[in-house]
Parts: sequence; C-alpha cells; structure tokens
Amino acid sequence: MKNVLDPLKQGQGYPHAALPDFVTSRVERYFHDRVQQTWGGGHIMRGRLPGADALHLSSNDYLAIARHPDIINRTADTLYADGNGLLMSAVFLRGDCPLSLFENRLARFMHAEAGVLCQSGYAANIGLIPAIATAQTPVYLDMMAHMSLWEGVRIAGATAIAFRHNDASHLEQQIARHGQGVVLVDSIYSTNGSVCPLVEFADVCERHACVFVVDESHSLGTHGPHGAGLVVELGLESRVAFRTASLAKAFAGRAGFITAAADFQEYFKYSANPSIFSSTLLPHEFSGLDATLSVIEESDERRARLASSAAWLRERLTELGYNLNGSESQIIALEAGTEQRTIVLRDALEARGIFGSVFCAPATPRNRALIRLSAHAALTDAELERVVSVCRDIRSEVELDTWPSTRRLGDELSPRRRSRERTGADSAVAA
Repeated sequence: MKNVLDPLKQGQGYPHAALPDFVTSRVERYFHDRVQQTWGGGHIMRGRLPGADALHLSSNDYLAIARHPDIINRTADTLYADGNGLLMSAVFLRGDCPLSLFENRLARFMHAEAGVLCQSGYAANIGLIPAIATAQTPVYLDMMAHMSLWEGVRIAGATAIAFRHNDASHLEQQIARHGQGVVLVDSIYSTNGSVCPLVEFADVCERHACVFVVDESHSLGTHGPHGAGLVVELGLESRVAFRTASLAKAFAGRAGFITAAADFQEYFKYSANPSIFSSTLLPHEFSGLDATLSVIEESDERRARLASSAAWLRERLTELGYNLNGSESQIIALEAGTEQRTIVLRDALEARGIFGSVFCAPATPRNRALIRLSAHAALTDAELERVVSVCRDIRSEVELDTWPSTRRLGDELSPRRRSRERTGADSAVAA
C-alpha cells in the first residue's frame, strides 16, 4: 500500500484475533478502493509535515486563545490542586459542584434559562435529538447539517427529511407534506462557512409549531454580543427551543453544551444515554472552560479582527476566481471537487507553507471534497497577504478553471474580471 501503512506497523508481531469475512472484506475494500484506487496509495489526510515557517489554517481556535495565560494557569492550578477529581457519571454530582456552576454561568452568557454540559458537541447532538424525537417524529435537516445531527436522528429512530441548503421555502414545503416536527440547522456550516438565515427559519418553525434546534458550534464565541452567538445577536432566544455547541472551537476546550429550560435540563440529565452512561468532565476542564469564558467575554477586539481578516480574505480569494460557496464567516472552503484534485490542491498549498484541513467523504459528498482554511484573530496582514499570494500562484497548477465549483460561477470569470483581479489583489488588508 505504498507508505500509508507505515505508521501502523509499530505493533506488528503481537497476536490478534482473526476477523470474519464480513469485517475483513470492509477493511480490504477501504485499502483497495479508497487508498489505492482513489488516493494512489497515499493518504488524503497525510500530506507533508509543516516546517518552522508553516502557516496553520487548520485549527478551530478562531480567537487564538488556546495558549492564553489566564486559561493555562487556571487549568494547571486546578489540576495540581484536585488531580482528576471524582471519576463518575454526572448523574451522581450534587449541589454547587463545578459542573453546575459552569452550566449556570454559560447558560446566562447565552441568555438561556439553563443548560447541560456534555462530553462533546457530538455527544450533545446525539443525546438531544433522541430526547425530543421518536420514531413517529419527522425531523427536518439542512442537507449540509453536521453529521452528529444526522446521527442523532438515526439513534432516535426518527424519519430524517432533508431540505435544500439554507432554503426556508423548501423547508416549509417539506413540513406541509410531512407535518409538525423538529428542525435542525447549523448557525454557521462547518464545510463551507455559510450562515443560516435564522430569522427566516424561525418564522417557518413558528408557523408550523415545530421545535427549532440550532447548532452554534462555529458561532459561539465569535459572533453576537461578547461572543454569545448568532441566536442572541438576532434576538431569537425565545424562538429557538434548543441551542447546541461544541466547546472545542472558539472555546478551545473539550466539551459540548445544550441550552434548555430548567425542567428539560433535569429531564435530559436523567434520561439521555450520553448523559447517564459517560463520565463527567474533569475538574481542570471545568476551571479551564470557566477561565475561557472570561477571556471570550472580553475579546471584542479579537472578534473584530477575526471578522475583518476573514472578510478581506474572502474578497481577495473571490477576486482570484475561487468559488467560496457563499461563505460569510471565518470558514473558507476551496472546493476542488474530486479527492484526487483535492490532493493536488493540498500538495500545492503545503509546498508553499499553507496548511488547511482536508474535508472529504463522509464529511462532504464524494465529489465535493475541499480544503478548509480557518481564519483566526492572530493572523497578521502579512500572513493574510501570503495566503492570497499562494492561492494566486497555484491556480494553473491546481487547474482552478476546471474545478466544478469554478464552473458553477458561470460567466463571472470573464477576461475583464481576470484583468481586474490581477491588478487589484495586492490592496492593503482592512484594519
């Protein structure tokens, strides 16, 4: 398999149980169909190692606070003082424990009555949906909704009904056909950075008495007053039944969260399997997240810098002919299409020191693979210009004009536009 198995050979020689054909055939199919046939024996997720001058645009640390001294020191102090604490499910915790204190504080920050802290954003979604939907409940999902939302529907045994991306009219048509149910959207979509028109969806949900759930994983901390999220920014707190979020993005930690009414919080904690059958977070994780929330509340300048840098980068890349698929956020996707083309794009970027994140099936449709560039608040003007310069230089190498996403732009890529972008792409970064 060329080099793809090299990292897996360290444990060779140890005995292992023989697997039946229905397992081995799936493993063999992965190596033959995907690794050998599609990836040419390499691995789409394993390019070159970053050098000392590499520019990392692969992290979800949007506010660039993961190494903030207040967070590091608070986490370390708690770890030294309390170790790993009591290792148990959260259902056994009582009183004003660190879990409850942080849940209450984060809920207030998000303008919610109560909330539930989960092990991850994934755990939040796969726990919430079975708690609100049954096999008889229609559940409506944006076709680009995060996989954890789809998985939650599967676990609930409910019927998943897709609607076109960010299309509230199509959602309403689906509800008219299938009836009252649950509506699931992302506030900002993780693969292309598009922003959900939440007000339009809230209107549809109210007209049809549907439960509206918004995953704010990529907007909590980066959007809204003091980072409280898009739902708060738009004044939709009373119109969105539940908000979920991963705290591994702007919060730079490891947890998930669900906003809810106080009675639902109680019901969820003692009814949802991920809540009951998983150990709680550790004391130093609670204190680290609490310190992070304090930093986020005071990070208006970081949010402003992130927004202006991302807007400038989107504008420049669009001028170069890249179809960013409607991104309006810090998430910027270069959609090469096939996985083979995406490997070419990855190699071209990494050879010039730009490291993004490869997204391919099952995170995207098989022929809509992409490199995601995640902007962050610490990017300098020079670094932003470097990204644009590299993306300009590689257009012929990656055959940008032949990408399906480029062809979807139609006649926007006219010779006149090409001429304009060649002379205008070096303009200064907005402050």
